[in-house]
Amino acid sequence: MTIEEIRNLEIDNFCRLQMIKRDNGDQENPTLDYQIKQSAAKLESMGVNLESLIIVE
Repeated sequence: MTIEEIRNLEIDNFCRLQMIKRDNGDQENPTLDYQIKQSAAKLESMGVNLESLIIVE
């Protein structure tokens, strides 16, 4: 698997996690929050600008 394929998979994962968080409304979920942070850190380490991936509520 190439770095580009890994990057694309992680972008998909990050977006999916954000949609789940948005759809949860005000319900707190520390595990989900941690997974979003973890995915964001991976993407940042690959040079991905997260500003363009953040879901605006």
